[in-house]
Amino acid sequence: MSWCSILVDLLIKNGVIITVNSKNEVISDGGVVIDADKIIDIGPMSKIQNYSFNNEIDAKGMVIIPGLINTHTHLAMTLFRGVADDVPGINWLPIIWSIEKNITAEHCYVGALLGCLEMITTGTTTFADQYWHMDRVVKAVNEAGMRANLAQGILELNEPDKGERELTESVAFAKKWNNSSNGRITCKLGPHSIYTCSPTLLQKTREAADEIDVGLHIHVAEAPNEPKMTKEKHGETSIEHLHNLGILKDDVLAAHCVFVNKADMKIMKQTNTSVAHCPTAMMKYGNEVAPIPELLEKEVMVGIGTDGCGSNNNLDMIEEMRTAAFLHKQNKREGTVLPAQQIIRMATILGAKSLGLENEIGSLEVGKKADIIMLDFKKPHLTPFHNCPSHIVYSAFGSDVDTVIIDGNVVMKNGQIITLDESKVLTLAQEAFEELLEIGGYSLSYEKNPKPGFKTNLTVKSFQTFLKLQQKLKGG
Repeated sequence: MSWCSILVDLLIKNGVIITVNSKNEVISDGGVVIDADKIIDIGPMSKIQNYSFNNEIDAKGMVIIPGLINTHTHLAMTLFRGVADDVPGINWLPIIWSIEKNITAEHCYVGALLGCLEMITTGTTTFADQYWHMDRVVKAVNEAGMRANLAQGILELNEPDKGERELTESVAFAKKWNNSSNGRITCKLGPHSIYTCSPTLLQKTREAADEIDVGLHIHVAEAPNEPKMTKEKHGETSIEHLHNLGILKDDVLAAHCVFVNKADMKIMKQTNTSVAHCPTAMMKYGNEVAPIPELLEKEVMVGIGTDGCGSNNNLDMIEEMRTAAFLHKQNKREGTVLPAQQIIRMATILGAKSLGLENEIGSLEVGKKADIIMLDFKKPHLTPFHNCPSHIVYSAFGSDVDTVIIDGNVVMKNGQIITLDESKVLTLAQEAFEELLEIGGYSLSYEKNPKPGFKTNLTVKSFQTFLKLQQKLKGG
């Protein structure tokens, strides 16, 4: 190195860089220069000069892309993975609520730790979360070193006092944590939906959000019975209802938006409302397909989310990207719908825009935060090495993520997470799950010597209450 070279923290060298900038530039033999929390240079290795560095990562055989952005989840619901599967979609919430009513702050902390572990190891660097006990989620996020947009949930359910109390809690949370942790944590208010929050409460939430300068994260037009219910109760669609209440603005993140029509889309474009598209969760419960190609054609901002593990059942954004691409191609009977490059933009820069963070993250450009993931392409299913955007969407798995950098900090390297003790988190999560079930009168036990032919050694011994509930909701 030259005696006059600039000392920086980290150089990533010799990788294929998918920048996701406005030109969708791909750099075939590129380097990324990181100092503190920002990208200070990026380009072909031949032009990356005059730097000395404290650390370097050789990315030969790897593809470097912006960290993935999960625009809708309920992180602590990792503890609900598998408890409400193979039931009619309309019965999902009652099953979840029957167990969720017992969840504690400590359960949410452990579930959030598990979620952060899963997301980092599969390439997600930023996520938008709406749930309960969010102070404890902040603790998990900080321990993991992730970036998050967090909303304390607001659920009224025809109990005005409950709604007012939860609005107050949501506002206090946002005031306390917005723009904290070097800006890694931002906040919104979290009204659950129009069918769990009254018009009055929704308007009060909008007023409070404006007062403290944060946005809203809300479920919209999600359930199959919602259009009829909303029409009967309010005489309008869900989007029209929210618009007429003055709720929709450019800081609103609307999860799902399955049941929206052309008039709704026009309103969404006019108000710059953003959508979090969660295809797997909707597919799993037999829901209709959200009109994502039409929304994008109308220039509505659409990011991709996994939803929570109670309905997905994982947080793998690479899998979610592939699902989104395949779903809409099949639904439209057209292979050109949502091409790989567009899907990658939805999972990165469009997700950033939906959170109001496009000037910070979502693409690899000088001046932006160093939120970067590297995928190891030295794998049979990613060979031959070419057409990298296509391979990421149609061939890759979350397990192909080798290295993750968030805010300039290496949080995973060579497939090994650095910020969390993986074994400890898994143990804590299993214990929290079993404790949560025990509180509700459920329990799990394991056979030491399962009978030949059994597919698993997990057997349910005294899960009768839960099973009876499932059967009742199934009509059994």
